Amino acid sequence: MTYREEEVHSLQPKGRPKKLCFVTVGATASFNPMIREILHEDFMAALQTHNYTHLVIQYGQHGGRLFDEFVKDNETKLLNKYGLTLTGFDFNIDGLKGEMCAAKEDSKTNTAEGLVISHAGSGTILEALRFGLPLMVVPNPDLMGNHQAELAKELASANYVVHGQLGNLASGLREAEDFRARLHSWPPKHADAEPKGLAWVMEDELGFLD
Repeated sequence: MTYREEEVHSLQPKGRPKKLCFVTVGATASFNPMIREILHEDFMAALQTHNYTHLVIQYGQHGGRLFDEFVKDNETKLLNKYGLTLTGFDFNIDGLKGEMCAAKEDSKTNTAEGLVISHAGSGTILEALRFGLPLMVVPNPDLMGNHQAELAKELASANYVVHGQLGNLASGLREAEDFRARLHSWPPKHADAEPKGLAWVMEDELGFLD
């Protein structure tokens, strides 16, 4: 699929550190309820409170209309009211490395560490964890016969991620900011895995179990 980007505003006050929140729904299943909540004023206000300057959304194959309608109705409000630059795309065949890298701290470019908000797909989770970024995992309740909720719960109990839930993502963002300090402490505090805990859930999600 073609990489598609819709930029609402690109100007930010000079000297203000860039801080990016990257949201991804994955490449296969739509997750419009999460996109709709991310684009709600409560979440925008939470981003502003925590000094975010950029919001990038990978909205998937069925989220384009929702994203475009929001852009059309809110083009001038985002920067003026919330200080946010918004961009979005459906799918990037080259992967999400660029967006993940953009959320990492970089003193050379005056970039503060941001946040990744992801569906609970194991591949995306592992990629974000490899980058060492704060990660909020939001299970998709519309998917049947998978372990997304179980995977998110196990990872959160082991202090690897924040378990985000639809209907409460603004609060989840505040929790993610507190989680940032714990993420960068060493050694990290990880809960002891149960016999069918984190390892079992990850292996089952990745298809390693019979």
